[in-house]
Amino acid sequence: MVMPQLKKEDIFTRFTSATSKVLGHAWIFAAALLVLVLWALSGPLLGFSDTWQLIINTSTTIVTFLMVFIIQNTQNRDNLAFNIKLDAMLEKMGLDKNKLMEAEDKSDKKLEAQKKNMQKRNKRTK
Repeated sequence: MVMPQLKKEDIFTRFTSATSKVLGHAWIFAAALLVLVLWALSGPLLGFSDTWQLIINTSTTIVTFLMVFIIQNTQNRDNLAFNIKLDAMLEKMGLDKNKLMEAEDKSDKKLEAQKKNMQKRNKRTK
């Protein structure tokens, strides 16, 4: 049986999806908390040395650095999927979606102004 070749993007997507699913469980949080407690308890044994502090600082920095990319990739993919679903609903409903589809490209100020206008219209219609 010939295995289909995966593109690098597919491998990264599969990796980030699997990693975010695993790391999103409560038991991972509990394990991380346990590591912190063990580290804190080892402080007196190691004399609260610079090495003792460096271990937790380096570990948390590396984990945080890597998690940023995993979270961002997952969030980008979820956001894109959500937008595709929303576009399909707008199309099915026959609504003019041109203004809405351009929302991702607008500045924060323009989005805030549009939000305020929509809130004013909603108050007037109630």
